[in-house]
Amino acid sequence: MPNPGRAGLRPIDRMKGAVQWFSRNHVAGNFLMLAILLAGFSSWYQLRKEIFPELAIDAVLVTIPYPNATPVEAERGVNVPVEEAVADLTGIKKIRSTAAQNIGTVTVEAETGYDIRDLLDSVKSRVDAIDNFPDEAEKPVIEEIVVKNPVLKIAITTEGEVDEMTMNRLAEQIRDDLLVYESPPAAGVFDFLANAFAGKADLSQVEVSGTRDYELSIEVSDIKLRELGLSHAQVADAVRRSSVDLPGGSIRTEGGELILRALGKRFTADEFRTVPVATRPDGSQILLEEVATVIDGFEDVDLVTRFDSRPAVLVNVFRVGNEDTLRLVKLVDDYIETSSSRLPEGVTLSVWNDQSEYLEGRLNLLVKNAGFGLLLVLLVLALFLRPSLAFLVALGIPVSFAGGLWLMPMLGVSINMISLFSFILVLGIVVDDAIVTGENVYSRIQRGEHPQIASWKGTHEVGTVVVFGVITTMVAFTPMLGLSGVSGKIWPNIPLVVIPTLAFSLLQSKFVLPAHLALLAPHRDEEPRNPIFRLQRSIANGLERFVHKVYKPFLERCLRWRYVTVAAFVALFLVTVGFVAGGHLKFKFFPEVEGDVVSAKFELGLGAPFADTERVARRIEAAAEATAAHFEKEEGGRMLRHYLTSAGSQPFVTSFQPGGPPTATHVG
Repeated sequence: MPNPGRAGLRPIDRMKGAVQWFSRNHVAGNFLMLAILLAGFSSWYQLRKEIFPELAIDAVLVTIPYPNATPVEAERGVNVPVEEAVADLTGIKKIRSTAAQNIGTVTVEAETGYDIRDLLDSVKSRVDAIDNFPDEAEKPVIEEIVVKNPVLKIAITTEGEVDEMTMNRLAEQIRDDLLVYESPPAAGVFDFLANAFAGKADLSQVEVSGTRDYELSIEVSDIKLRELGLSHAQVADAVRRSSVDLPGGSIRTEGGELILRALGKRFTADEFRTVPVATRPDGSQILLEEVATVIDGFEDVDLVTRFDSRPAVLVNVFRVGNEDTLRLVKLVDDYIETSSSRLPEGVTLSVWNDQSEYLEGRLNLLVKNAGFGLLLVLLVLALFLRPSLAFLVALGIPVSFAGGLWLMPMLGVSINMISLFSFILVLGIVVDDAIVTGENVYSRIQRGEHPQIASWKGTHEVGTVVVFGVITTMVAFTPMLGLSGVSGKIWPNIPLVVIPTLAFSLLQSKFVLPAHLALLAPHRDEEPRNPIFRLQRSIANGLERFVHKVYKPFLERCLRWRYVTVAAFVALFLVTVGFVAGGHLKFKFFPEVEGDVVSAKFELGLGAPFADTERVARRIEAAAEATAAHFEKEEGGRMLRHYLTSAGSQPFVTSFQPGGPPTATHVG
């Protein structure tokens, strides 16, 4: 019969030669294993670590400030014109409108696959062309929606009463210090490796919140204007002309080109007070301070923020780009610990709402589960097979995980809550193929076959079952790759971790494991002298007796009565379906999990005095203190870590809010 040659071999038969080669070349198997481990180890330090996958909503937000407007006025005056202007644009999936006191917002969601930049340009062109906005409405702000949540917040409090300007400047000083703060020298091996692979940790985005924005107001006196024969238009024109930066062209010289620019921008009240408004007949000038009062203060809104019953300002710390959340938080903690030397006496910095605790908790859960999984695999296989075989099979867990980590940067996946969940999910699957392969090789060794022969023959014997077992699991996760919209940017993290990890578990079981199994000692029939090995042999023999005397006869009976067996499983399936359909088993997409933060949000009637809002906020604050004191007295130990109170805003929102957290005089 003619030899079909290698071109006619099935893939599984081609793999047979590779398995045989690796089982004879142990160095190659070890090199492959070490290469995967090192690649995964180095990738760990290069991967960005974030609480949740970075994503964009694929939507455009149009925000129109409308001072002194009620929600109904904002809806009719600014939201409706925007909706009508963009309604017939292509690429729009949905338009949502939200009106609140003093502001109107319209969210335009793009169709799946439509370029958000094109939609942004189209919306901007249509909104800029609207000419029937109310006179009081301010210029619309049009931007792409990007979900941006702070990793943590730093609450700044001081001893005693401090004015708002001082608190704001203190917060800005801390913000600027954080942006240039350098991490301390590496304190250990892991810090040194992190600095070597990813560079030193630093902060790129820090923002001040919980305070009113700066505003420079000019209050013109009508009496002074009449006395001097001036008008409001003259004053406005003088202010406008006196605070500009103008380009002045360039001068070419032999040494290069000089760019000229006239810097005349004014920023403080003292600078504006000396602005000349008009010139008298005698040549003297009328200055702005003669006709107006210039106030360097804050915008005229009501906002009070308190932290642990003291006035406070918050500094939000964000993770951007490839920054590592855990290293970023460590950097902030170090800054706070050493802040006493660079901040005024009496200033206290506290961490509020540290989201990295959830990421660290999930990471610790993965490490704990991986440790228990590794221990259980070692224990069970050592008891029923052989300790050395158990160790070689258990190597599949770190090798598979290292391979998955290595591919994560190439697939655009980060270390986050979802990807860590994926590793926990796949933890119980990665060693299945190695266990099947190892057990089959061990059975051949027990029958007297030399390990160097049994390693590749036993691996090839179960090759088809192992390969297709892994592939079917991969296929089960594949549909998640086809999700669209916001879900399509979150849930593909699961298959993009599970599939590569399973692929490397297959690679390890087909090539690395046979190279190691070939080094096992041949089977010996004599009774071991070591009492531990005698115990292990008796447990293994007990399993063998159970298989041959109980399981095998039962399996033969099930095969003989195959129709009864199938009918029994169909009946069990129908009972299960009926149990779920009858409501006896509850279904929830996400279970209710207790959090670490209790949030109480309230809203008074429109037009309620701000004093009432602040009074309600303080009552809730007092109730929290009383509740904590009660439970601490009953159970002992500290219950309440920190509490944040805000009147005029709701900074702690649990869902996405277009335009940011709600702000109004009647909310808190």
